[in-house]
Amino acid sequence: MTRNLAIANRLREVLLNGKWVANTNFKEQIVSVSWEQAIQKVDSLNTIALLTFHVNYYLAGILNVFNGGKLEIRDTYSFDLPEIKSESDWNTLVRDFLSNAEMFANQVEQMDESRLDQPFADEKYGSYLRNIEGVIEHSYYHLGQISLIRKMIVQK
Repeated sequence: MTRNLAIANRLREVLLNGKWVANTNFKEQIVSVSWEQAIQKVDSLNTIALLTFHVNYYLAGILNVFNGGKLEIRDTYSFDLPEIKSESDWNTLVRDFLSNAEMFANQVEQMDESRLDQPFADEKYGSYLRNIEGVIEHSYYHLGQISLIRKMIVQK
């Protein structure tokens, strides 16, 4: 198995259909909550909607680089979730996230393996591989938060 295929499989595992490491994945967690649950605050924690937006923000920004664009995302804006006022708003965010997740994994799978070792956007950001692995780690971190927040909401 090539490195890019192995990494694409890891991305799909955390984002779309895996169960191996966390016994769940982003898709499973976010499609099963209502919009009211997605925006419900639990103490000072971020909401499920905000965490979904946050991870999707990075997926979209890195996809832009994969497609030959510039790195235009900034940490400062990664939590600027537009207000979710309805089920339709939530469903749009979920669809956007799932679409970007699948495109991201597909791009990695189809990427020339030598590109993994090349600088990502600028040498100061490390290699493509480092950034893709960062997405996986970042996604697992926030997946754990979402899973716990869901449990807290259901227990209320």
